[in-house]
Amino acid sequence: MSPDDAIIVTDRLGRCFGTLEAVSDLTMTIERGKVFGFLGPNGAGKTTTIKMLCGLLLPTSGHATVAGLAVGAERERIKHRTGYMAQVFALYPDLTVEENFRFFAGAYGVYGRAATRRMDALFEQIDLSTLRRTPAGALSGGMKQRLALACALVHEPELVFLDEPTAGVDPASRQRLWDFLYALCETGTSLFVTTHYLDEAERCHAVGFMLDGRLIARGEPAVMRERLHDRLVGIEVRRAVEAMRVLRELPGIEDVTIHGNELRVRFDEVVAWPAIETRLRQAADDAGLVLDRVYLRAPTLEDLFLHFEHQGARER
Repeated sequence: MSPDDAIIVTDRLGRCFGTLEAVSDLTMTIERGKVFGFLGPNGAGKTTTIKMLCGLLLPTSGHATVAGLAVGAERERIKHRTGYMAQVFALYPDLTVEENFRFFAGAYGVYGRAATRRMDALFEQIDLSTLRRTPAGALSGGMKQRLALACALVHEPELVFLDEPTAGVDPASRQRLWDFLYALCETGTSLFVTTHYLDEAERCHAVGFMLDGRLIARGEPAVMRERLHDRLVGIEVRRAVEAMRVLRELPGIEDVTIHGNELRVRFDEVVAWPAIETRLRQAADDAGLVLDRVYLRAPTLEDLFLHFEHQGARER
């Protein structure tokens, strides 16, 4: 990828808080005009990374460029080229929807008719037009998220950081928000999204996994899932909790998780089929259990997420 194609480039970027290393040796390149999903458990360093990249927090090591501007030296210019939608609702609850928007417009130097035109266009796109005079604090969770997104887009940024943009939002509102995000991408806006919804991560053009402040994997979702190809087996069983405990004790099994009446068995290495089915059924039979159905299962990003977290726990 050429430098002109990249919206973010980091080289050994890091941030310490005293003796705590929140982000360490972060090196990655993110393509312009795409949706990049940033994944990891709580405390993995995702929010700290975003705050460094959008100029809110100085790195303590390494360097990075955002929209061609150096993080640290050009923080103010970066703030005017990027938008940031925080994880928690950060607008003013006593101000109306329109007043909140105009306040943020002024903060970015957008006033008068220009602010009105931008507000009309955004509110029409995200269904806020009828709520202009409603106090922001009276909005539903989904509507608050839409208002926060509109305020982050007021100055038409090249890149928008969205920290858990659909947390606490119902499925229909999530879908509408993602439709709008894709429309933004088609006009050239780049998106950097953190999320705990792994089905949402599947929608991203590329994803990166953070664990303990380090980027441990990065790539397209379909390619990433191949890491668990032929290493995931599904089992339908009625006494799922008992079966989970028995199968977790078998050598070569990394972990077993319950999903309704289905167990997902994740192996350390690629399994030989159908020999592995015979082995699983025999172990269950020895424990007085009956496995109704055993089959190879296509892995999801959730399975990969759990795999990485399990590996991290073992290393710790």
